[in-house]
Order: sequence, then C-alpha cells, then structure tokens
Amino acid sequence: MNSQASLAPLSDATKKFLSREKHGLWIGGEEVSAASEKIFDTRSPSTGEVIGRLAEGGEEDIDRAVHCARAAFEGPWSRWSPYERQLLLYRVHDLMEKNFDQLAEIESMDMGAPISRTRASKAALLKFILFFASQTATIAGETLQNGLPGEVVTMSLKAPVGVIGGIVPWNGPLVSQWWLLGAVMATGCTIVLKPAEDASLSMLRVVELLHEAGLPAGVVNVVTGMGGIAGEALARHPGVDRIAFTGSTVTGRKIIEASAVNIKKLQLELGGKSPDIIFADADLDKAVPGASMGVFANSGQICYAGTRVFVQRPIVKEFCARAAEFASSVRVGHSLDVDAQLGPLISERQLDRVMSYIDLGSREGAKLICGGERLGDSLANGYFVSPTVFSDVDNGMRIAQEEIFGPVLSVIPFDTAEEAIALANQTEYGLGGAVWTRDLSTALRVVKRIHTGMMWVNCYGVTDPLVGFGGTKHSGYGAKGGRAHLDTYLYTKTVYINT
Repeated sequence: MNSQASLAPLSDATKKFLSREKHGLWIGGEEVSAASEKIFDTRSPSTGEVIGRLAEGGEEDIDRAVHCARAAFEGPWSRWSPYERQLLLYRVHDLMEKNFDQLAEIESMDMGAPISRTRASKAALLKFILFFASQTATIAGETLQNGLPGEVVTMSLKAPVGVIGGIVPWNGPLVSQWWLLGAVMATGCTIVLKPAEDASLSMLRVVELLHEAGLPAGVVNVVTGMGGIAGEALARHPGVDRIAFTGSTVTGRKIIEASAVNIKKLQLELGGKSPDIIFADADLDKAVPGASMGVFANSGQICYAGTRVFVQRPIVKEFCARAAEFASSVRVGHSLDVDAQLGPLISERQLDRVMSYIDLGSREGAKLICGGERLGDSLANGYFVSPTVFSDVDNGMRIAQEEIFGPVLSVIPFDTAEEAIALANQTEYGLGGAVWTRDLSTALRVVKRIHTGMMWVNCYGVTDPLVGFGGTKHSGYGAKGGRAHLDTYLYTKTVYINT
C-alpha cells in the first residue's frame, strides 16, 4: 500500500449526495423515514469513517413497501405495453450512462472496490439494461394442439408473477441489482429491494434516477436495514410472490424455510469454493495472472472465485513461485487510489474473518508463501489484507472447503486428470470452475465432469447476460441471464377457448 497515493477527487454531485443528513427509504415513489425513525451508519471500508446515515427499515416498512408494490402491480403498470416498458429501459440506460461517474464514485466509497474497477463496470451495467430492454418484446406463449372434441382452441400465455422480493449482496450492488431491476421492468413485475446494510448507497441513487426516467410509483421500492430484521421480514412476507437472493448458503437456507409461508418461487445464488485446474501444458503467462485474479479480484469477494487452484505436479513449484511473485506485485490501496488494483474488504468483521482463516491455514499445515498480512494506511484504519497464496494445501483442509470471501489462494497438487476431477468435485458447492490447458479434448472432458453451474476454459470470471449462469448443489438454483432468467419472473397460463 502507498499512503502517498493519488486519490481521484470526488465530483460535486457525489459530495452533495454523501453530505445529506440522512438517506431515507423509497416506498411508493417517495423518500420516507423508517417507521421507527431509527437510522444507522455506513462506513467507508478504506478509512472506517462514516460516509452516510441510512434509515433502518423494519417489518412495518417492509409491509408498507410490499403493499405499495402490490398496488402498482395491479394498477396502471399492469397495462403498460412491452414497447412502453422497453422505452422506459432505454431512458434508464441514458440516465445511467449520463450519471455513471457519480455512481462509480458512490460505489467505490461505499463498498471499497477500486475506482478503476467500478469505472470499468460501466460497459457491463449498460449491457445489462440493453439486454433486458431487448427482452420486453420477446415474451410469448404458444398455440397448442389438443385432443379435445369439438372446436376448442388451446394456447399458453406468459404473465408476470407479481411482487418480487430482492435481497442484494454488498460485493457489487451497482451492477448486481440489475439482475433484478432489469427483469422487473422487462416483465411487468414490481419489487421490494433490501440492500445489504454494508453497501446501500449506490442503490439509493439508482432508484432516484429510475423515477427521474419516469418509472411509476411503487414499481421499485427500496428498504434499507438489517438483514436479520428487514431481510427476514421480506423473505417471510405472504404478499411477496418470488424471492431473488444472492449471499451466503446459511442465509439461503433460512430463505428457503421462509418461502414455505406462501410457496414463493426462489432464485438463489449462494456460496462457492470453485476449482481452477491448471494442467502442465497450460500457458502459464496467461494461467498465472488469470487464476490469481480469479481469486484476488474484488479482494476475493466474489461468489464464484476460483479459490481452490489445482496444479499438475510437474509445474507446481514454478506455478507457486510465479503466483507469489504476481500476488506481491498487486497494488492494494484506498478505493479512490487511481492505481489500486485491489481495495479493502467490506468491513472489519469481514477482515477478522479472513485473517482467522489465514491463521487457520498455517495451523492446518499449509505453507504461506505470500501475503497473509493486514495492511495499514496512514490515511485511516481501513480493512486491507494483502493478496495471500498458500501452497501444500490438502483438499480436506478447512481453507480448501469453506468459503473465505477474501483474497486467499490455495494451491493443491494433482497428478492426473481423473484425480483433478475427483478433487474438484469434493465440495458441497457448485458455482464456478475453470481449466487451463492447450489440449481441447482434455478441457472438454474436465468441463463435462465437473459438477458446477459454469465453467471457463483458459480464462476466468467472464460473464454475459445473453449467456447467463447459475449454481448447483449448495450454491443455489435458478438462472441469472439468458431466456431462463426472464422465465423465473413469469408464470405460464393455459387457455381453453370453445369456439
């Protein structure tokens, strides 16, 4: 870290947004206080300083938001044509593009991602909106044959499921919220969003821009607050038809239990401990930085991070040396440091968790070859940890089986493809994975046999809403992106017409 780093200056618009006395809830198209009048602080992960005060919503606020969402769903919004919703999304696209610099600054200040990373997410965010705009006019049913007597015509229609409850994680809300917002506006559903308490600010600014674009009141509602109170109330609310959640597997189980109240439809993206398999014939000039950033990107705070790096034994020594050298070269700094590649972890709680796993790895017998230190900064007390590489890791160790959600890479040796496949599948998770090799037949054999929702070959972490992804096993279920994503916001209605 460099305490003399060149920090990007905040725009006047961002300064004005952050200087507000407090940020309220958005319910029924209006910014309102929590029913309890409670507020809570949100802090910069780079400094630990308070950068905003937010309304602490509770069960009463969730109930009010759900009722507003229901009224909007059954009101004029239900009569908007696909083209009207598409035009709305185009207006939203233009406003997001116009205001993106401010949104990136807010995101970096609030959740700690380097400003270079948040600025680089502009193309992805705008791509999301255009993808969902393109989907508004493609929603269709079918004319069906039947074996009924007489002149009976049968068909199916696709209809919006109703009120969505969206619980958004803190590891990149500026972009990740669009998996929900885009689908809601494309299909005609409405939504109550509960941001993570650690990173709510970018979502609050986005909802302001949505209403500026002409979004009807009540279509998108945002209730900030604690997950154990507001989040649980949303998951259990009988007026919510569907829950979309990204977060830990522990919380996902609770949401599954809560969904039984009214048999909610669910989309869950949960934890991961993804395998990244490096064969001896791999191009290490690509595999070393690719696999390393598959772990270190966003300071390791990505669900599908490839934290278990399986390396074929003939190249283990070389790979470890090069991975350690790469990790040591990565610049960690304040989220506004224009040269920083990694920022802080989201909170002191998360920092303590990551450091406890680093200590555990050494106690389990793994060899710490790089990093493993909390980093200081004369600017303030941020939540920084150095990119960390362990070698000599056994696949049964806790650092190889439990999700750390930090920049901790575990190198696990293997001899044969069969062994690599077996080791990769020895996990309760199934979200991501990758293979690096020049042999296409080897790559395809591994891809077919790894039990996970998505695989990369000679790259890591690239996604596109046109293609989408999803998890299996304890990593959840339900698609993100592609045609299947929209289908989870719709239900099928069959129609019989006696002519």
